[in-house]
Amino acid sequence: MLAPRRALTLVAAFAALMGVTAPVQAADIPAPGEIVMSPNIRHVTNVPKPEALTDINTDMAFQGDYAYVGNYYGFSIYDIRNPKKTSLVSSVVCPGGQMDVSVYGDLLIGSVDSSRNDDSCSSTGQSATIKESWEGLRIFDISDKTHPRYIKSVETNCGSHTHTLVPDRRRQSVYVYVSSYGPSDTYPDCKTPHDLISIVKVPLRNPEAAAVVATPNLFPDGGYPGVSLPYPDGKSATTGCHDITAYPEKGIAAGACMGDGVLFDIRDPERPRVTASVRDEVNFAFWHSATFNNDGSKVIFTDELGGGTRATCNEAIGPNRGANAYYDIVRGQLRFRSYFKIARHQADTENCVAHNGSLIPVKGRDIMVQAWYQGGISVVDFTDSAHPQEIAYFERGPDDTAGPLFGGFWSAYYYNGYIYGSDFHQGLDVLKINDWRTNKANGVKMRSLNAQTQASYPERGDGRDDW
Repeated sequence: MLAPRRALTLVAAFAALMGVTAPVQAADIPAPGEIVMSPNIRHVTNVPKPEALTDINTDMAFQGDYAYVGNYYGFSIYDIRNPKKTSLVSSVVCPGGQMDVSVYGDLLIGSVDSSRNDDSCSSTGQSATIKESWEGLRIFDISDKTHPRYIKSVETNCGSHTHTLVPDRRRQSVYVYVSSYGPSDTYPDCKTPHDLISIVKVPLRNPEAAAVVATPNLFPDGGYPGVSLPYPDGKSATTGCHDITAYPEKGIAAGACMGDGVLFDIRDPERPRVTASVRDEVNFAFWHSATFNNDGSKVIFTDELGGGTRATCNEAIGPNRGANAYYDIVRGQLRFRSYFKIARHQADTENCVAHNGSLIPVKGRDIMVQAWYQGGISVVDFTDSAHPQEIAYFERGPDDTAGPLFGGFWSAYYYNGYIYGSDFHQGLDVLKINDWRTNKANGVKMRSLNAQTQASYPERGDGRDDW
C-alpha cells in the first residue's frame, strides 16, 4: 500500500468456459457486505480479525500447516491444516506498519515503515525528524506457534516498507532485501537522494547477529524524476523501491521502484546488479510490485495508482491505469505486451487498484490470483501475455467499516489447493477454485510460500524446501 510515509496509520457478466468479463452499470454494484463471485469459486470460510489487532491486515506468508498474516498492529498465526476449519493459533501485538511478513525456518521477519520512539513492541509513534527514532526489521522466533518470541531488530535507511528473502546457496543465512522510499532532508536517517536498498544478512543459527551488510545504489543516475500533476495524472519519482520479487534459483529479481521497473542479477546476493529497466510515462503512476511467471520469461508489474486509497476501478480512469502490465523478457530486456484491469466497475466509495498476488502452480500455463482491494480477488490467465483473461473472481460490496475508500483485500495467494485473502477489516478468507485451467494445481504441495521469493513449481506431490 502506498501511503504517506511513517503515517500511524459490478458484478460482471461472466462466462466460465470462455474467461470473459464485461463492465457493468453502477446499479449492479453489490450491496454493502454482499458477496458475489464467479460460478467456479467457492467461499470456504472466513476467520474474523483478532480483537487484539486493532489496525488493518496486510501481507501474508505460509509454512507447513500455518498461515501468517501481518497487521499494522502486529501479526497472527493461523492453523490451516484443514482449510475449512481455519483457526487462530496466536496473535502478537507489536505496533508498526506495515508489518509485511516473511517466514524462513523458525524465523518470522516483519517490516516496519512507521517511525517509532524505539524498537520495542511497546513503542509509540515518533517523528522521523528525531535522530533517535527507529524503523526497520523485526525478527521473531516462531518455533512455538502459540508463543512467538521477539529476538532482534535491525534499523535500516528509511525503514522497511516491504522486504524480500533471498536464501544463500548453503542455507546457512538468509538475505533480506529491504525496500523503502520517501526520503526528506529533514530526516536524519533518510536523506535525499535515496536510490538504494538495504541488504540485511540473517545467520540462521544465530539470528541475533543479523545486520546490514550492504546498501547498493540501484539508480546512480537518480532514476525517473517523476511528473508533478494533479491526480490522477501525476507520476512518482524514483526514490528507492517499493517492492522486489526474487527468483533465487534463476539468479534474478524484479523491482517495482516507483517510477521504474527493473530486472536484477542476484547471483551474488550481496551485490545485486540492475540489468534492464523500463518506464511507462503514459499510464503507470506508481510501480508497486512484480511477479515472474514460472519459467522466468515474463514479469507482471502492478501500478498502485492512488496509493490504494482511491476509487480507480471505474470508467473515468479506464482500463490501462491502476492495472497490471505484462512484459516478456527477451534477450534480457523487458518488452511490453499488454495491460489487464478488472472490468467490474466499483463504487466511488471503494478503493480499488492492482495489488498483491501469486501464481497458481499449473505446469504449462501462466495463471495468477491477485487482490484488488475492494475490487476483490481476481484469477487471471496470462499464458498469452498479449491477451490476459480473467477466469474467476470473488468480491464483497462496499465496506464502510472505517469509512469510504479504506477496505478490501491487501493480498490474495494460492497455497496447497486454496486461495487465501487478507482483508483489511474482515479477516482471513479462504476460497476454493474449481476450473479446468487450475485444477492440476491441486496436486502440488508446497512446504512454504513467501510470494516475493519465487521458486519453480514442484512436481505433483513433491513438496520442496523452496516452496
